[in-house]
Amino acid sequence: GDLWDTEAEAAMGHIELARWADQILIAPATASFIARLAHGMADDLLTTLCLASDAPLNIAPAMNRLMWVNAATQDNIRVLTERDVNWIGPADGGQACGETGPGRMIEPEIIARAIMSDASAAKGPIKELRGNTVMITAGPTREAIDPVRFISNRSSGKMGYAIARAARAAGANVILVSGPVSLATPTGVQRIDVETAAEMLEAVNLHLADSDIFIGAAAVADYAPANVAGQKIKKSGDSMYLEMRKVPDILARVAASDHRPFTVGFAAETENLEENALAKLKQKNLDMIAANRVGEGLAFDQDTNALAVYWNDGRRLLPPADKLNLASELIALITEQFGKTILRQFTEECKK
Repeated sequence: GDLWDTEAEAAMGHIELARWADQILIAPATASFIARLAHGMADDLLTTLCLASDAPLNIAPAMNRLMWVNAATQDNIRVLTERDVNWIGPADGGQACGETGPGRMIEPEIIARAIMSDASAAKGPIKELRGNTVMITAGPTREAIDPVRFISNRSSGKMGYAIARAARAAGANVILVSGPVSLATPTGVQRIDVETAAEMLEAVNLHLADSDIFIGAAAVADYAPANVAGQKIKKSGDSMYLEMRKVPDILARVAASDHRPFTVGFAAETENLEENALAKLKQKNLDMIAANRVGEGLAFDQDTNALAVYWNDGRRLLPPADKLNLASELIALITEQFGKTILRQFTEECKK
């Protein structure tokens, strides 16, 4: 049907609509709409309104998982990201077609909170990290026992990936060093896939000199088998002895590096949360640490989380929330403390 109102258009109604909006939200946004918007189409009221407005544009994608990961869709998303479009979602889960994966529209309440947050305020998205590079580690590592077995942990990578999305939304150039997870790469983020702690350290070292902020959200193995069997180990008794060796501490090495970025660690604790987090903050010489309680259905592989964040002269509790919103709050807090650190360093240099 005809989307144009003849009488309204006599007074340029679509222009009036475009000027009236403080923000524009498209939810759900199909692959077709995203493609048309990326190519500057103006063949209906919605695309014309978007093209004629300078209001912040928010898009909540909704499509089949294969349509979402299709190279054409991802190219269109990259184009729109460069034009400062704000992406809300998509989520990973069951879809109307019966399949499961990334592409499901994120829950309406999450969209509403994102729209109302400071990052999507009426004056436009805050890009306080524009010009800065943020490196984030996420997910678990795997340490081989033999060709078919490995030691790992329950980390899903969801928190680290949410932080990558939030850092990108804040304008940062984001490098995501990821252990093995089943998550889609956040739009506009450079992803490096690794498996072992040694591989993660190598990837981190490769980009460390270019990083302004490092966020170690990965659940890195503390120990790995001292010897990896060349063939599958056969069952031979009621018990088996596995010698373990300590693996490099990536977070501590970053904090002690010559070109040290603003360094943020994570502490996943089953008990004595504050005591253990503060000890880690001091021992590893971190700028900030985000602590969360794990175990008994908490944090790992969940869509929600809560964080207690500590730094040398302060602390803040971030109450339970979905990981995307929690990540946005954490990035805002990191940005605030990072800015203070830069200002303090500049002041000290001026005094010399």
